[in-house]
Amino acid sequence: MSALECKELYFLIDSAGALSAYQEKDASWAGLLAFSSEDRARDFCRDSGSEAREIVALPVSDRASLVALIGQVKKRAIRHLLLDLDYRHGRCFQVEFEGDGFGEVSERQFVPPAAG
Repeated sequence: MSALECKELYFLIDSAGALSAYQEKDASWAGLLAFSSEDRARDFCRDSGSEAREIVALPVSDRASLVALIGQVKKRAIRHLLLDLDYRHGRCFQVEFEGDGFGEVSERQFVPPAAG
């Protein structure tokens, strides 16, 4: 699975309009949360107990918007995208930012909150 295989990426926006990120305990960097479907985004919100968030979609084909988004989040110590983070099980795909685009994709396993 690659972020580029998705037609759209779905992002969570909080009430102040900020994109949602996830940072492991004691980690220096955070990952921008994105989902390959609106249902996966809703599952994350439900399972994590997140307050009501807006889900916004960005077509992967919209290169200019993705370049702008990556440029903005990299200024905030966000170094990769976490695609389809399953809050209950801790599984996702980590998509590295390379320059102003997407790079290497690897499977990632976080410690689920119930196990931590």
